[in-house]
Amino acid sequence: MAHPSLSTRLNKAQPYVLGLFRIVVGLLFTCHGAASLFGVLGGAAGGSTIPAGTWPGWYAAVIELVAGVLVLLGLGTRSAAFVASGSMAYAYFTVHQPEGLFPLQNSGEGSALYCWAFLLLVFTGPGALALDRLFAPRGASRSAQEEATAVAA
Repeated sequence: MAHPSLSTRLNKAQPYVLGLFRIVVGLLFTCHGAASLFGVLGGAAGGSTIPAGTWPGWYAAVIELVAGVLVLLGLGTRSAAFVASGSMAYAYFTVHQPEGLFPLQNSGEGSALYCWAFLLLVFTGPGALALDRLFAPRGASRSAQEEATAVAA
């Protein structure tokens, strides 16, 4: 009896690893928003909160909190990730990029990584362990990647 190849085993784990990736990224993003809005976890830069309605920081913090929770739970993942990705692209190009060309020069690594991580979730979907799957129409609970893997197998 042949043992399954490494690729086969990794493909079977893919939805779960993607789900864990989504959960971790969502949790970390939520923490940023909570720190800025409520002063928890050390607060915003300088250890305080961002005054309500302050542009763009307060709005960014609201997006971080709301989109982070939605991505963490896997609820409206693609839409929430799209908004979060755009928010981080805006942060990178308006706050960091004017300070230097590369993220290492302008302290924009976090914004750049969040932007690309959320953009990845827009295209991959939530993976396993997502509330989206509870509310999906019957038969629509499998992602395109899972469908492709099932067809290829």
